[in-house]
Amino acid sequence: MTTPRLTDRAALLRNRARAGGPMFLHDLAREELQDRLGMVNRTFTAPAIVSGFPTLWGDLLPGARVVPDTPVLDLAEGAHDLVIHAMALHWADDPIGQLVQARRALRPDGLFLGVLFGGQTLAELRAVLAQAESELRGGLSARILPMAEIRDLGAALQRAGFALPVADSLRQSVAYQELDTLFADLRAMGERNALAARPRSMTARALFSTARKLYAESFATRDGAYMAGFELIFLSGWAPSSNQPKPLRPGSAKARLADALGANEVPLPETVKMEPKD
Repeated sequence: MTTPRLTDRAALLRNRARAGGPMFLHDLAREELQDRLGMVNRTFTAPAIVSGFPTLWGDLLPGARVVPDTPVLDLAEGAHDLVIHAMALHWADDPIGQLVQARRALRPDGLFLGVLFGGQTLAELRAVLAQAESELRGGLSARILPMAEIRDLGAALQRAGFALPVADSLRQSVAYQELDTLFADLRAMGERNALAARPRSMTARALFSTARKLYAESFATRDGAYMAGFELIFLSGWAPSSNQPKPLRPGSAKARLADALGANEVPLPETVKMEPKD
């Protein structure tokens, strides 16, 4: 049985090849990752970066091996002490498979860092396009990539076998004087529609004119700017190792929390057992 494809890989590669211009969200993601790496008290000697934009991400770390985000990653097992998955995981047909491959490429106690667009990205545009298409055509088309929520990505790290998994997010709101400028930024970042199920026919002008009207009614500022939200989700996890800290067994504590806090412990009232009446 063939698994349905989320992404038209050929279209995605075409979009990336045509990208260029302002890549401000990639710049923001780079800055955040550099800050996070700066907080890790370790020197990485064999890093790898997975990205669809090698020229943009290739100089993040000296000597890093940069590989494309293909379904099968070109990473040897246990070859790296750091793997960064940079702004590509949201397009993966099998994101957990990508995470598993990244973990296998790590040495014991190696670090994984990932950044991708999260589920709140373009929520405004998604809402107005859905409403406009429902009104005009009575149905919906695959126009914006479905993106994972932070809780699902945290669970994916665990499923992939990472120790000490962490997922957190950063939201960025951008004001656009014209909605076409938002579309231009998406083209510049290689984030145009590359869904396998996307419409292949020309889109009627009425759809976008209706969407603009709905956008202005619901998500515009007082001066008429269109507000667009982006969510960057950051993932981190460690390849399992015997020398990593592990949680204690429940009930194994040797001191009371009340003593540590200097608080008076107040016992709970005893539970009253209700006997059934005859």
